[in-house]
Amino acid sequence: MIKMLLLFVFMASLLFSAVNVNKANSAQLQTLNGIGPTKAQEIIKYRKSHGGFKTVDELVNVKGIGPKTLLKMKSQVAIR
Repeated sequence: MIKMLLLFVFMASLLFSAVNVNKANSAQLQTLNGIGPTKAQEIIKYRKSHGGFKTVDELVNVKGIGPKTLLKMKSQVAIR
């Protein structure tokens, strides 16, 4: 029972610590693995021109973000 509770707490903490790419500013985006100032600005630019992200996988459409970068940061990203 304790293991289940610990697992739940761990999973909940991951959910709340994830960066919401539809709301995050440049500094928050730069906390993601593989994202620096230039890519952060590209994410914001894409978000503004497309009305936000509907899925995490849509990030590969952002200039400078490919499958490898997406894989590095996927567990840190939330879409809300």
